[in-house]
Amino acid sequence: MAEPTLGRTLAEFATATRHLPPEVETSVRQRILDVLGLCVAAHRLETSAAIVGYVRDQGGAPQATVIGGGPDKVPAPLAALANGVLAHSLDYDDTHLPSVLHPSASVVPAALAAAELAGATGAETVRAVAVGLEICVRLGMAGYDAEAGNSVFFEHGQHATSICGALGGAVAAGLLFGLDSEGLLDCLGVTASMAAGLIEANRTGGTVKRLHCGWAAHSAVTAADLVRRGFTGPPTVLEGRFGFFQAFLRGEYFPEEITRGLGDAWAVPGIFFKPYPANHFTHTAVDAAARLRAEGLDPDRVERLVLGVPAPVIRTIGEPIEVKRAPDTGYQAQFSGPYAVATGLLGGGGLGAGLDDYTDALARDPLRRALMAKVEVVADPQATAIFPAQFPAILTAVDSGGRTWRAEVLANRGGPARPLSEAELGRKFRDNTAGRLTEEAAALVTEGVAGLSGLARVSDLLRPLAEFPTPAASIGEAR
Repeated sequence: MAEPTLGRTLAEFATATRHLPPEVETSVRQRILDVLGLCVAAHRLETSAAIVGYVRDQGGAPQATVIGGGPDKVPAPLAALANGVLAHSLDYDDTHLPSVLHPSASVVPAALAAAELAGATGAETVRAVAVGLEICVRLGMAGYDAEAGNSVFFEHGQHATSICGALGGAVAAGLLFGLDSEGLLDCLGVTASMAAGLIEANRTGGTVKRLHCGWAAHSAVTAADLVRRGFTGPPTVLEGRFGFFQAFLRGEYFPEEITRGLGDAWAVPGIFFKPYPANHFTHTAVDAAARLRAEGLDPDRVERLVLGVPAPVIRTIGEPIEVKRAPDTGYQAQFSGPYAVATGLLGGGGLGAGLDDYTDALARDPLRRALMAKVEVVADPQATAIFPAQFPAILTAVDSGGRTWRAEVLANRGGPARPLSEAELGRKFRDNTAGRLTEEAAALVTEGVAGLSGLARVSDLLRPLAEFPTPAASIGEAR
């Protein structure tokens, strides 16, 4: 008997998953709360107003909720589009290592929209999100070259987050629509033709990356809906001669990452939460600079700063160096190693750096610009050897008295080695929703997510998030 195709293996895993391990269920609920908070916080951005306005202009059947989009529902694929854009726009969403995927920002919006359309329960939604996240991560890991220490997707300029997120989200949506394993295989087959995303904006600017997870979620819900109406896909969609891995990775992939321990060894609980709203490569730089500040380094006395990072991340956070030392916007600052160092030295808010630390005004602040001008970003052998299991930073400073300071941060906060507590995740949600949700509404959502597995309808969870009772003007400066 022939071995099942990789797509069929994933589809059968999805339908066979009936009960989640407790740690997986807990992790999924935490990720849903995280995404909902991010969607609220993202309404400070002009691009958020743009995507909500675009979705509203399309009209259509009232099927699912746009967070902060008003009481009237929109077609489910469009709700997934808007919420996926919101979830990823602040670069504050979770990350899987070493695949360097942001799984929840595509999968959760797709699943929530499909759940509302299907009238699904909270328990069904938690299961669908878990399966979708797992499939997303395993597809990303199949494109991770352990010998090279980097993602093949990334090397090709592709945003694995949105590409793999579309497929994981489609299986999640298909489960919620009640599809069997054949239907879920078709979801993979159809969605693979919709997956997309380029990462050039990480280097040189533009806000298109904010669209990626929204488009992935839109593709996911659309594909699953089309499959339940009769569309089909190729059973060899992943490994076929003209399939997913050939098209995206030119046939350079690792199928064992899809099948090894599938259904037993879950990747979901190990996905890193982000404590800071910036590109994940910059987080340990914030921590290292904050450590030197805590040890007594005076930013006014700094003469020289050398930020040692893994070699593969320099092109994202250190090149072109003249751009990274002088970001024009808060968005560009999120991808700047020098800005991360300045933020840590000057003292950030939130859990160490908060949303208000990444504004257009602060990106152009003369004090920060002066510090950024002193930062060199270099490849560090120790950091490179650890990457991409972690994104280490080794910061060396020389002050005006000639003293040398050094801080090593070799593991990221938010991952298994330095996890965020339930209290810290709750604080992140409250920080993200402060000024838009009332305390009562925020508590309703928090309690709803905590009891999600017993909720009869997911739409009940989202109702307090449809429109914000507190004026948006109470939030700090928009970016």
